[in-house]
Amino acid sequence: MNNNVICWFEIYADDIERAKQFYSDVLGTQFNDAPAVEGSDDFKMSFFSSPDNQGVSGALIQMEGARNGNNANTSTIVYFPCEDCSIEEARVEKAGGKVIKPKMSLGEYGFCSICLDSECNSFGLYSMK
Repeated sequence: MNNNVICWFEIYADDIERAKQFYSDVLGTQFNDAPAVEGSDDFKMSFFSSPDNQGVSGALIQMEGARNGNNANTSTIVYFPCEDCSIEEARVEKAGGKVIKPKMSLGEYGFCSICLDSECNSFGLYSMK
């Protein structure tokens, strides 16, 4: 495992194509669209390109209800690296938080959990197993 405190970020968008155009215009970055995630018809992801492996990367995400959901309005989320995100996920509610999306498969890209902390901030847990 690397020494980065944060391993991933996501910026949520209502219109992923509009967001890709914005960040391309502002940052001069390109995007790589992710393949569809099985069982998630309402989920689109496009990765920020990183020509110089900078250690932490991220993606734009379009997901039904993410920006105006019942628990928290998600606009940006950071992910913390874990050996197996189910271990840290199991500690969330006891610590005063809430699990929003239990551990889910990202196919060949690993697994993640999405949670709320004690202050109602969204954060993610990420692992390869």
